[in-house]
Amino acid sequence: MTSDETLHLSATRPVLVVTVVHHPEDARIRHREIAALLDAGIPVTYAASFSDHDVSPGTAPGLTTIDLPRAVGRRRLRAARAARAVVRRLAPQHGAVIVHDPELLVALAGLRLPHLIWDVHEDTAAAIEVKGWLPPALRRPAAAGVRLLERAAERSRHLLLAEPGYADRFSRQHVVVPNTTTVPASVPLPQSNRIVYLGSVTVARGAQVMVELGRLLHERTDGALTVEIIGPPRDEETRRILDDAAARGHVRLHGFVPNATALELVEGSLVGVSLLQDLPNYRHSTPTKIYEYLARGVPVVTTPLPVAEQLVEASGAGFVVPFDDAAAAAEAVLRLHEDRDLARELGRRGHAYAQAHHDWSTQSGAFVAAVRAVMDGRIIRSPQTASLPPGESPHV
Repeated sequence: MTSDETLHLSATRPVLVVTVVHHPEDARIRHREIAALLDAGIPVTYAASFSDHDVSPGTAPGLTTIDLPRAVGRRRLRAARAARAVVRRLAPQHGAVIVHDPELLVALAGLRLPHLIWDVHEDTAAAIEVKGWLPPALRRPAAAGVRLLERAAERSRHLLLAEPGYADRFSRQHVVVPNTTTVPASVPLPQSNRIVYLGSVTVARGAQVMVELGRLLHERTDGALTVEIIGPPRDEETRRILDDAAARGHVRLHGFVPNATALELVEGSLVGVSLLQDLPNYRHSTPTKIYEYLARGVPVVTTPLPVAEQLVEASGAGFVVPFDDAAAAAEAVLRLHEDRDLARELGRRGHAYAQAHHDWSTQSGAFVAAVRAVMDGRIIRSPQTASLPPGESPHV
C-alpha cells in the first residue's frame, strides 16, 4: 500500500467523539466540531447521554450515535464504566477518539489509545471551586489531582485547547481551537424589548444578578423590558431562583433550546447579558455567549472578566459593568432602550467585528487538520490559531 493510499484510508475512517458530562447538543461538540468533521467527509460516531438529557440523537449523513449514561454530581461511576466499554470496543475501528471530559481520561486509563485527543474546554481545577456537589474539604485535593492528571495526559495524549489562556497549565505547546461561532452574512439589528441570556445557568454564572436585573427592569419600565433566559439551570438551587423569579413575572424561562433555535431567539434582541462572577475558572475565558451575541448583532453587557472586557472594548459593541451589580447592568440596558440608534450602532459594530475576527468557518479547518494529523499517526503540538487582534484571547 502506498503512502497516498494510507492517507486516503485514514482520512475516511470514522472519528469517535465521547462525552458523558456535556449536553449532547453542546454547541462546540455537536454544532462546530462534529459538523466540521462531517462537512470534511469524515464519518463520526457520537457517544453521549441523549436519553438522560431527554433529547433525540437526530440524524445526519455520516453520523452514528450511541446513548450513554450521564455523569452528574456524585453519580459518575456508571457513566465512566459505560464510556470505557464503548471506547474499548470501538476505538480500534476509528481513526481518532476525541473525549471532552477530564474524568474520561481516568476512565480510559490503561487502554492503549495512541489516537486519543482530549479537547480541553475549561480550567477544570479552577472550576472545582464552584462544584456544589463536591464537599468543600475535598475541593483543594481534587484540584491538585486534576493538575496531576493534566500533566500526565499531555505525556501520552493529544490535546486541543479551547483557549490560549489554558496554555500556561501545560509544559508543551498544543493546538488551540477557539470556540467561536458561525457568523451570518447579515442579521437584524436590535429592535425588540428582549434582554437575553444564552447558556446554562448557575449562581456563579449570574443567576441571582439576572433575577434582580429582571426585577429592576420590570419595575422601571412597567414590564416593557423582559429578561429572557435561554438555557437550563445546572443545579437545584439555580432552578429555585429562576422559578421564583419567573413566577413573579421578572424573567421568562425558555429552558434548554436546540442551538439553532436558541440563536434565532437571540437575533433582534436589545441586549445580550453575560454577568459571570469573578472566579478563577472564568478569568482566562470569554463565554461563548459573547461571541454569539456579537455574531447576531446584539449589544453586550458583561462583567469585567479580563478577556470578556477586552473583547467588548475591541469591538466597541457593549458595556462593561461591575461584578454582582444588577443596578449598573440595568442602567446600561435602559440607556440602549432609550437610545435605539445607539443600540443599532453597537449591533452593527459587533456583527462586523465578529465577521472579521471570530467566524468559526475560518477556524474549523485548523480543527479538522489537527484531527487528520492524529488519524495519520502524526503528533499535534504546534499552535494553530486564527489571526487575533493584539491582546485578545478567544474561548468557549
